[in-house]
Amino acid sequence: MAGVTPLVRVLVVDDDALVRAGLTMMLDGAPGISVVGEADDGDQASAAADAHAPDVVLMDLRMPRIDGITATRRLRARPRPPEIIVLTTFDTDENILHALRAGASGFLLKDTPPAQIAAAVRQVAAGEPILSPRITRRLMDRVAVQAGAYAQAKATLAVLSPRERDVVVAIGQGRNNAETAIALGMTLATVKTHVSHILTKLDLDNRTQIALLAHDAGLA
Repeated sequence: MAGVTPLVRVLVVDDDALVRAGLTMMLDGAPGISVVGEADDGDQASAAADAHAPDVVLMDLRMPRIDGITATRRLRARPRPPEIIVLTTFDTDENILHALRAGASGFLLKDTPPAQIAAAVRQVAAGEPILSPRITRRLMDRVAVQAGAYAQAKATLAVLSPRERDVVVAIGQGRNNAETAIALGMTLATVKTHVSHILTKLDLDNRTQIALLAHDAGLA
């Protein structure tokens, strides 16, 4: 019928039967949404997507056989991939970033109010990513910390000569002294001298700290 908005077809993937049942009951009662299938592990997600052609998948992270990150990556590699919302109790920075890099369109915590989960489903189905406010704040804080570390590292390295900075970059790339000498056209003795000067100028104890500084400064 003209003017009727199609239902958003949802697949729920979670190893907890009570969670699946609760999400199904809640979303099936939400306007514009229909839960078309369920799967109890990431290894069943692809088959369930084949069977039900969902628009949106609600994906748990911690599952016994195939985790949600792997399942998300597989679903997003399909010719016509569904949108993925990760719905989890585990909100570590690593989980958030891994999920987003795998192709998730959203990341919500399981304590998100039902109406907000339903709204998120409709939003990602319309092509608009969604993050819970708590997750957004954490990512903003992480970026701020990284920006601060970058500025500090750049200021620290400013005391080095251009050739010493070249050695810092080589160390940050994982090169040993011999490899650095070849890459930079120096003698091994010259590289060792530069490394010694770098440690002294920057008040560092070892090459690992040089490598971390190079990473923070965006040089490696």
